[in-house]
Amino acid sequence: MSEVGQKHRAEKKVRQIPLLAIHEPVVSGKKPSWIRARMPVGAEIDRVKKLLRKNRLVTVCEEASCPNLGECFNGGTATFMIMGDICTRRCSFCDVGFGRPRPLDKHEPAHLAQAIAELKLNYVVITSVDRDDLEDGGASHFASCITAVRASCPGIEIEILVPDFKNREQAAIHLLADAPPDYFNHNLETVPRLYKRVRPGAVYQGSLELLEKYKTLKAEVMTKSGLMLGLGETLDEVKAVMRDMRDHKVDMVTLGQYLQPSRAHHPVVRYVEPGEFEELAVYAKALGFSRVASGPMVRSSYHADEQAHGHKPVK
Repeated sequence: MSEVGQKHRAEKKVRQIPLLAIHEPVVSGKKPSWIRARMPVGAEIDRVKKLLRKNRLVTVCEEASCPNLGECFNGGTATFMIMGDICTRRCSFCDVGFGRPRPLDKHEPAHLAQAIAELKLNYVVITSVDRDDLEDGGASHFASCITAVRASCPGIEIEILVPDFKNREQAAIHLLADAPPDYFNHNLETVPRLYKRVRPGAVYQGSLELLEKYKTLKAEVMTKSGLMLGLGETLDEVKAVMRDMRDHKVDMVTLGQYLQPSRAHHPVVRYVEPGEFEELAVYAKALGFSRVASGPMVRSSYHADEQAHGHKPVK
């Protein structure tokens, strides 16, 4: 058994997932021309990283090797990842480390609020690792962070991207209803057929019910979910998931291309062409989603403020 604080990544993380069950051909070689990401360099990136380190904070941008890190950090923004950098799940698509997490940092809510105030953000996304080791899955810590940020930054809009709080959903929902965000996001990630090899430990129907139950309790809070494409799903399966989302009161949807973090992770089965993303965006709008972000480089938290306000399409 791993020691507390020991982080496993790449092959050490995903070796127990049955990836060999993949029968589809996988792509290799150069990425297509529509997959582009800026190199993460520049003075503003250094400033943001120093601010994060000073406050002992973690970002999903860094831990999950997001291809949009350079653009977001250069814009002075980041998606904050609370409760440490070690996850209790072994999802085959994700580059966040797996292991036995350290105890929660009771000072993290204050440090988070301070960093957000220094960055002068009007909109912030707060996410976390899965913390199956905690009695409430980390819901009370989310609530503490929301409360601290609101106290430090009046008028800020807060989006939370939460785990599934497996077997603790009801307690988590009520805790987060007492300290509500403006946007409640929980990603389904992929189609149900692929859950065992892409999102082991998660339950598709459970994730849908989490979104619906929160929306039922806090009708004024926008709910949001997202999918990665290129893992072996069909477009018909993606459309079926979007119908399930709407049936469970999800307001906003994001669709983006999956990119393999390392050779040990789930392979890219195909690169979805921009025209297919456009087709799915049209379908999503017809289903009644109030906001749709669909494109190869779209990520759940990428330009999240623009996704929320519908200022311009995110591609």
